[in-house]
Amino acid sequence: MAEFHHPRRRLCHTVQMNREGTQTSHRLDPRWPYRANPGFYDEIVDQAGTVRPRWRSLAGSLVSIGHESLARRWEEGRRLIHEHGVTYNVYNDPKSNDRPWPVDPVPMLLDGQEWAQIEAAIAQRATLLNAILADLYGPQYLLRSGKLPVETVFPNPHYLRPCRDIQVPGGVHLHVYAADIARSPDGRWWVMADRAQAPSGAGYALENRLVSSRVMPDVYRSMKVQRLAGFFQKFREALLGLVRRNVENPRVVLLTPGPFNETYFEHAFLARYLGYTLVEGGDLSVHDNRVYLKTLGGLLPVDVIMRRQDDNFCDPLELNADSMLGVPGLVQAVRSGNVAMANALGSGLVETATLSAFLEGLSRHMLGEELKMPSVATWWCGHDGPRNYVTNHLDQLVVKPSFPSMGSHPVFGERLSAAQRKEFAAKIQANPTHYVAQEQVAISTAPVWDDGRLAPRHLVLRVYAVASNGSYAVMPGGLTRVTSSLETLVVSMQHGGGSKDTWVLAEQEPQQITLLQPRVNTLEISRATFDLPSRVADNLYWLGRYTERVESAVRIVRTLLLRLFQETGPTLSQAGQAAVPVLQALGYLTLAPGGALPSPAQWEREILNLVFDSETRSSLAFNVHHVRRLAWLLRDRISADAWRILNQLDQQFSGKAPPEALQVNAAQDRLNHAVITLSAFSGMVMESMTHGDGWRFLDIGRRLERGLQMTELLRHGLANVADSDAAGLQMLLEIADCSITYRSRYLNSMQMELVLDLLLLDEANPRSVAYQFGQLRRHIEQLPESQILARRPAEARIALDLLSTVQLANVQELAKSDAQGKRQALESLLSRLSFELRNLSETLSRRYLSHSVASRRLVAP
Repeated sequence: MAEFHHPRRRLCHTVQMNREGTQTSHRLDPRWPYRANPGFYDEIVDQAGTVRPRWRSLAGSLVSIGHESLARRWEEGRRLIHEHGVTYNVYNDPKSNDRPWPVDPVPMLLDGQEWAQIEAAIAQRATLLNAILADLYGPQYLLRSGKLPVETVFPNPHYLRPCRDIQVPGGVHLHVYAADIARSPDGRWWVMADRAQAPSGAGYALENRLVSSRVMPDVYRSMKVQRLAGFFQKFREALLGLVRRNVENPRVVLLTPGPFNETYFEHAFLARYLGYTLVEGGDLSVHDNRVYLKTLGGLLPVDVIMRRQDDNFCDPLELNADSMLGVPGLVQAVRSGNVAMANALGSGLVETATLSAFLEGLSRHMLGEELKMPSVATWWCGHDGPRNYVTNHLDQLVVKPSFPSMGSHPVFGERLSAAQRKEFAAKIQANPTHYVAQEQVAISTAPVWDDGRLAPRHLVLRVYAVASNGSYAVMPGGLTRVTSSLETLVVSMQHGGGSKDTWVLAEQEPQQITLLQPRVNTLEISRATFDLPSRVADNLYWLGRYTERVESAVRIVRTLLLRLFQETGPTLSQAGQAAVPVLQALGYLTLAPGGALPSPAQWEREILNLVFDSETRSSLAFNVHHVRRLAWLLRDRISADAWRILNQLDQQFSGKAPPEALQVNAAQDRLNHAVITLSAFSGMVMESMTHGDGWRFLDIGRRLERGLQMTELLRHGLANVADSDAAGLQMLLEIADCSITYRSRYLNSMQMELVLDLLLLDEANPRSVAYQFGQLRRHIEQLPESQILARRPAEARIALDLLSTVQLANVQELAKSDAQGKRQALESLLSRLSFELRNLSETLSRRYLSHSVASRRLVAP
């Protein structure tokens, strides 16, 4: 067609008028230059350079907004993405496995008429694939009648023989389905691939919508974009429709492979948005053919599992014996009808490209209809005619393995030399059933915001459907993904691709929809907080420890900066000498090098490195990043505000170090802001978290770490310090944030036993060691084992012994020093307390916390 051979064109936004004064053409404004790519359908402009009708309102809005304003808006969009922690894990990345989710500010637009056709086609295709699954895992009429060759089914590793004849609720195997569709140069949409196992991306599509509607609210409202909430409402209704018992208040869990999966953010996001419990395989167990959630309070029955991991990994007993992600006995529990699975196990069978070669005939046979949206042209090489066509036209085709798990990669025939094509054709002839070929479609382009200008990129749209009332409801929009450059047709987030929000334009103002359920049945009032898996308790416990460790280190380093950088010369004066015990404590707590103290200049460098160096494990920045990592693992458990606080803390320590001359002031500023941020998190924990077992383990971690940090600080700061060292005592009070309390009691009289009493024995002081022990004792007495055992468990006895020890201590005896100036009694007491705190941590871990994940414990001194 001639339209695909014109030279590259520059477009502008003008309106030409005919004699009657009506519009005859629309072009992009010259301030927004855009060069469409010849040979491809462009979404925003037609072959004549005219803006397509559905894009005209947006084009006008972009002109009104202007380049600078759009850049500012999208800077805000990127800030929101970072603030929300929207990430996508990139495998084999040496720098970082999680990257900020790439979203483009210019949405993909579809009008209502075109969308209705896409919607009908996707619903039909989902219905067809569900019928195929029901047959292949049931009577297998398609195989018996020859409508589908057995070579396309039984060799497929996604055909799970243990799942044959399992009765699924309502006959639905595909509860959620996704199709990757693309537009060819003639403007038609084609299905490129089917996603039937555990389709990903719906959560990212929703996050894209949240961001785009925030940064362009005026444009979003004016264009009457269809809402996404109705789709997720249907999704939740579909899952609740699978429940066979406990219908009034069922337990639905989202099964994730874990935090190293590429779309783990989406798993946590959807669990939180839909109100489900996020679980890993180790959180579930099967007893008497029923699935239970393992919690600190006991086993809780599970009614529905929304899985986000490959079906072959779900049960190491009957499926993949090497899987460390699954639940032994899960297939038998599903077979017994005691738990429902969405999607049904084995649904990955219909993801193979081989099936596309037969879908048109299967649609006529099973539905009595022609496919409303065809698959991209596909040839299975197991038949003579298609095989001969493939070997004769390799330069025009993409050849794939019949079943992706064979380990082969797609071969682009146009990239092969004549000799290589001949050699590859021989491979196909030798094992024809192993190969399937597809036409390489010249997929359409759409504008993206690239370095301050609009530029075309190729796109693929992933559309989602959910089973609803005997058919399928389709998300009005989807996840548009774009290529990393115009030179490639491969759309992959793993290789630098991006995404867009997808706006389906409505004629009328869209209806507002809420996910809140209307009242159906009256439920009993419950204040239960016991659905806490040990893995989550483990993460909460270490989050508490790391946040407290960071706060303690921040306070210590901030106080040291005030002392060290007031000193001059090669030796430390009296005020600087007071910092020596604190520096030694830093070394013991692995926050600084141990051993002999270097020169003041070296200590200054070490202190600044603690603030700015993010690579060293002992640095503040490294520990702050670990706090964020733990918070990321708890996205479905902590509030959005708590996440924002910890994410902000991470951002405060993510900036580059300033020039050396400005580092001292910048370090003080960073530390001051960190104290404020950590205080905000502490307040959020105390005032916003329900005081159940989750909060309790978080606070146990905080109290245990604060007790340990203060014990070590006192041991190094007081055990060998002279009574007359007022500067050293003042430093300890500043670190502990107790200066005002001390002065209100004793004015300016600085005495060893008074400081010791305030920081060690005063149970009313929230910074004292005794206060931490009292809180630990109260928390541990509320844990499940303490409630059911007749005798106190080991951790309760340790906590009681710690509190009793400090309550019985005599401050005058502890403050006494021997002839060498050492306080042996104080040293002995503090050493014992430090040992017992670590013993308490180990005891709690053995009894309650997770052993199925790598330890997150702090680096031991």
